[in-house]
Amino acid sequence: MKNKTIWIAAGVLAIAAIAAAIFYGKQETPSMKAGRGMNGAGKPVPVAIATAHKGDIDVIINALGTVTARSTVTIKPRVDGQLTRINFREGQLVKSGEVLAEIDPRPFQVQLDQANGQLVRDQALLTNAKLDLDRYRGLLAKDSIAKQQVDAQDSLVRQDEGVVQADRAQVDNAKLQLGFTRVTAPVAGRLGLRLVDAGNMVHASDATGLVVITQTQPITVIFSIPSDSLPAVIEKLQANQTLTAEAWDREGKTRLAEGKLLTADNQIDTTTGTVKLKAEFTNTDDALFPNQFVNVRLRIETRHDAILVPVAATQRGTQGTFFYVVKDDKSVSLRPVALGPVVNDIVAVEKGLIPGEQVVIDGADKLSQGAKVEAISPGTSEAGRKKPPHGEGKGSSKRKDGA
Repeated sequence: MKNKTIWIAAGVLAIAAIAAAIFYGKQETPSMKAGRGMNGAGKPVPVAIATAHKGDIDVIINALGTVTARSTVTIKPRVDGQLTRINFREGQLVKSGEVLAEIDPRPFQVQLDQANGQLVRDQALLTNAKLDLDRYRGLLAKDSIAKQQVDAQDSLVRQDEGVVQADRAQVDNAKLQLGFTRVTAPVAGRLGLRLVDAGNMVHASDATGLVVITQTQPITVIFSIPSDSLPAVIEKLQANQTLTAEAWDREGKTRLAEGKLLTADNQIDTTTGTVKLKAEFTNTDDALFPNQFVNVRLRIETRHDAILVPVAATQRGTQGTFFYVVKDDKSVSLRPVALGPVVNDIVAVEKGLIPGEQVVIDGADKLSQGAKVEAISPGTSEAGRKKPPHGEGKGSSKRKDGA
């Protein structure tokens, strides 16, 4: 009886073990099956692949910048008087020397007339003094006059010459003040909002001025780069090489302008570890506006015959950066790589890959070493459903990989 009970218990345990094995076998996840190189249906894992190829890629430093007018000038009157005319429109583009406003010139014309009258009077006195000097010298030659009288007349002539010279300076000053009644643009640029209306009294000591003009053609962008990137920039500048700078919109999707690097600041900001650079843009289409925030892409150099693959192929793990490389037998191999510069969705591979090798760019989350794969079109899921096109699908892979 006792042996019979033991055999019954052993049978129950065996049945339970078989049931547990069947149950847990059904619970196997797709990732576990993919680890064996097959999907849930017993087929190779569908992935999108790309072929490594040689090409040119730019070494670019990305930075945030602020558009700065090449010059900003507050137009102020240089003489006191009533503003009689405004000759500009707000927002107008003006040339250097163009008349912007006029101040009542009549008081300054009167001063000029007075200075001219004083000059004519003193010139007449000088002429008479010179005639007397000539007469005295003639009499002195005949010993008919004392030499002291001749010397006194000669001194009087020189005094009158000084007075005439001072009068000419007064005339020139009066002409200058009269010219200042025509307020002109010292630089070419775009005018801002009018600060004073015609009819007001204006003074040279006014703080606000008449209008502000900003020179926007050309225009500059000031941006900061890490101090570690400075040696490469300085090397190019000292060699008189032109470095191309591109200004992009806030989202980095639209290129606004292309210019060149002008110079670098003379010191590093110790609080941020960055240094300021200045680039210049012609801005003939007014795409850049003062105080506008832009993304700057500074091109340091172009590397030729670099090995290029899509950024989406980049994977990161405990072993570092790696690719899933597709071998001839349609299995994948985990390959550690060293990456170089990245431009848009293309990355240069400095070590670990040769041209012609294929790498996985979509579907790598279901792969492991030695897994079998099947190539599909990029952006197509396992069930044939379309993923977001191009950039969105790759962008999701980049975010997953941290690229």
